[in-house]
Amino acid sequence: MPDVHHLSQSAYDRLSSELEELTTHGRVDIARKIQAARELGDLSENGDYHAAKEEQGKMEGRIRHLQALLQDCEIVEAGATDSVATGVVVSICYEGDDDPERFLIGSIEERNGDVEVVSPGSPLGQALMGRRIGEVVGYEAPNGELRVEIVDIEA
Repeated sequence: MPDVHHLSQSAYDRLSSELEELTTHGRVDIARKIQAARELGDLSENGDYHAAKEEQGKMEGRIRHLQALLQDCEIVEAGATDSVATGVVVSICYEGDDDPERFLIGSIEERNGDVEVVSPGSPLGQALMGRRIGEVVGYEAPNGELRVEIVDIEA
């Protein structure tokens, strides 16, 4: 069963527009670049041709990624909440540290600005889900268990 990706409506709309742009104008532009490069002659030593083909491969990879993401997504509404849920920004302090760190709980495609993203399915994300301000939770990290206190939750 595929993973369900949680996206805000704005992220869904932005990604749908990007997919539409890539599958229409993007493919046409790449085809033109490849055709123009072919007309320059010998393909074995044609840097423009190889660059256009590489760009085409990257674009097709992004198209496949977006198609899979949008096919298996769930739109979540981020509203006022007093517990950690998908779509909120949570501030946490690691045990022994007084400086809070902010994380968006959700998909990397939601990333906005300098806030790091934590997947709800990650060990930290799982430990935080449903918890409230002031709670201390532990989770298993690669180098042992870490404990964090939830200091703020923003919709």
